[in-house]
Amino acid sequence: MYSKLIVRTVSLLMSIIVVQACVDEDFFGLSPYGNIKDLVVSNQASNAKIQSDKNRVVIEIPGGVDLSEIQIQSIKLSSFATSDKNVGDLLDLNTSQNITIKAEDGSFHIWEVISFVASATPQLDNHDFSLWYQTASDYYEPGESVSNTIWGTGNQGTQILGKLATTPIDIGGGNLAAKMETLDNGKLAGAFGAPISAGSIFTGAFNPDKIDPSNPQAAIEFGTPFTGRPEKIKFKYSYLPGDVNKDKQGNILAYDDACDIYALLEVRLGDKTERLATAWFRSSDSQDEIDTVEVPFIYGELDDTYPDYMKPVDLGYVSSDSATFILPTHITFVASSSFDGANFAGAIGSGLIIDDVEMVYE
Repeated sequence: MYSKLIVRTVSLLMSIIVVQACVDEDFFGLSPYGNIKDLVVSNQASNAKIQSDKNRVVIEIPGGVDLSEIQIQSIKLSSFATSDKNVGDLLDLNTSQNITIKAEDGSFHIWEVISFVASATPQLDNHDFSLWYQTASDYYEPGESVSNTIWGTGNQGTQILGKLATTPIDIGGGNLAAKMETLDNGKLAGAFGAPISAGSIFTGAFNPDKIDPSNPQAAIEFGTPFTGRPEKIKFKYSYLPGDVNKDKQGNILAYDDACDIYALLEVRLGDKTERLATAWFRSSDSQDEIDTVEVPFIYGELDDTYPDYMKPVDLGYVSSDSATFILPTHITFVASSSFDGANFAGAIGSGLIIDDVEMVYE
């Protein structure tokens, strides 16, 4: 565990990051900003698209859903702003709906909320990793912008150490992909049990308010809305494991490092989450050239023929009957250059490149 000095330093630096990330809405006096920064409603099929230049929110809803009673589950506004619609309120998205935001200075901002019918064969937004935006801290994250992306990385945590373990890479002809590398955090971090940082990319978000130096995943909120039932997941990748695989204490392990690439379909209702399907690829083999892999989704409970790491730890499965027809509400996709990087175990120099993550349907 980090010493109190390290923890305080991390907390201070993370506070600076948060302030820098909000610099566009810094204001001395009463704030004039009345923006919707995020909106989550019942039954949505993907993250809401925030069109700040038009004061519009676009929401994707699966076919067959009653649009007359769509419930607001979460709404995030500009600092000190208030809304005439709140969590629990209903929207009739058969037609466009207005939400009025009152800024701190008393000005009113009318936002339009519209919906469209989701595809029965959805893909993940920016699944080819062609879009990367520059953060306020001058590094790049996958997605169109901070307000319109389903992707996160661990860079917000590692950049305080001067490390960026996940970066865009041009793999030829201007084709961008995601590059992940397991990095040496240095002697000081190693002395406090954090010797390496594994590169990772995932659907979800990094929440700096939940950062815990002893538990990298504590700050990660995994998953994004998703309502498809794909048969397989297909992706392009290359991987080279580092030379020496070690645990967090620096002990050399008897096995090689491996990349992890997996997708989990989940049903989330209220505070309950259950696993619907699993697709998992873990490999320690060297793959110098970009190769294409297809991994089948296994619907329902995993039996004893599957390794324990593929099985949920704190969650259950949907019922066997439901597994044959129910739609997921969310998907969690994760790729990492070191399969045990969350426990600070891995081989320095392990490198994973991934591109063109595609859901395969019938």
